[in-house]
Amino acid sequence: MLKIREAIVVEGRYDKNTLAQIVDAPILETKGFGLFKDPKQLELLRSVAKKRGLIVLTDSDGAGFVIRNHIKSAIAAKYLKHAYIPDVAGKEKRKAAPGKEGKLGVEGMSPEVLLAALKNAGATIEGESTARGNDQITKQDFVEFGLSGGPNASERRKRLENRLHLPEHMSANALLQALNLLLSREELAEIVREWDNENGETHG
Repeated sequence: MLKIREAIVVEGRYDKNTLAQIVDAPILETKGFGLFKDPKQLELLRSVAKKRGLIVLTDSDGAGFVIRNHIKSAIAAKYLKHAYIPDVAGKEKRKAAPGKEGKLGVEGMSPEVLLAALKNAGATIEGESTARGNDQITKQDFVEFGLSGGPNASERRKRLENRLHLPEHMSANALLQALNLLLSREELAEIVREWDNENGETHG
């Protein structure tokens, strides 16, 4: 079991139960969209975030991103880290039918996937360093690598998300943050070179 310094916020009790089996950390719930009508719970999240940091781990569907964005709008970015689970089709065992978008939520993910998501978010794990150095990916790199502003930018970003098992609803800023947790600039450049060699193009 990994001991994590930050608190983690998930959508519901089944997500919490799944996560509690693999990490030693405070785990809070939004109770789905209940957070929108519960200012006291939001204030608790804000207080915890200021005290020890908060990792947001919501489902990869549209509802999960609505909840994530609500938290982002209410709590300063410097106190937040964002963990993303991949888009995986299916349904949880306890459910008779899959959700609206047909994707597994946090409760349906394997321990390996959840631990990887938390590590990729930059969780402070006891005994480990999460520093990546100064080789940061910037918005200008997005332009240079054909991930922003070009005719195929959207398609290239989607291809990158699929390769890195990131969900499809990510904004450009969220993708940039995730890439800086997952890759160095040179590693991203290498991926782009692979694509360009396939297509006879040049970027970066």
